[in-house]
Amino acid sequence: MPLASHLAANRANWDERADLHFADETGFYRIAELLAGANLLLPIEREELGDLDGRSVAHLQCHIGTDTLSLRRQGAGVIAGLDFSGRAIAHARELARRTGIDARFEQGAVYDAPQILGTRYDRVFTSWGTLVWMDDLERWARAVAGLLKPGGVFHYVDCHPTAWMLAPDADGNLKLAFDYETAADRPLPVEVVANYNLSKRPLANRQTYEWSHSLSSILNALIGAGLTIEHIGEHEALQWGIGDGMTQGSDHLWRLPPGHVRVPLALTIRARK
Repeated sequence: MPLASHLAANRANWDERADLHFADETGFYRIAELLAGANLLLPIEREELGDLDGRSVAHLQCHIGTDTLSLRRQGAGVIAGLDFSGRAIAHARELARRTGIDARFEQGAVYDAPQILGTRYDRVFTSWGTLVWMDDLERWARAVAGLLKPGGVFHYVDCHPTAWMLAPDADGNLKLAFDYETAADRPLPVEVVANYNLSKRPLANRQTYEWSHSLSSILNALIGAGLTIEHIGEHEALQWGIGDGMTQGSDHLWRLPPGHVRVPLALTIRARK
């Protein structure tokens, strides 16, 4: 199956999910809170970003823009979001209109971000469920570097590569289920039966294709693109739950139960150009 077919299937899936997430019937995306003035960035993201103090920020794979708009409430100046889903971008623009936040949203592939956005930024940000949709980490890292001003900083917040290997068994217990890395021409076919926003609505476009990436591959891609790794963090919390045993705290992050073997669930990287 050619790469173009994989990408088309993924886009159809995310176009459909964007509509469900914008409707926010489950409250997972906290859109009512956003419209009421809340900053929806999670504690891990806020700690990583710090006070943005008027700096310009490009948000890659921004989905429906809730976190992009929250960057302004984190102190950012100029903000821009990019996503490959046209439906997601349409919803992001509508949320910008409703909140009154001045933000630019563009549809396109991450690999083409420097050309699409056409300017350089103080910060580039990406978070939660992003790299599994990238088949080429070197191109990804070059795009990140191409968006940054000299001295600019890239902030990465996502599921830890170890956590991507986990899946619940029939009893809901987590087990190792997936390879830690997949070849570019052999993505993992995944049928999305349960939407992570806890919606019970079935998806019509269920088939997706994902790529697993090792920690070394992620770091080496960024280094190869000319970035200097300044900090790496590992966290025992995640934006979504895996299996039945995880619980969501008041900070909206999901954690394994007390007594469970400790597993790194989220990874943060800070890299400078």
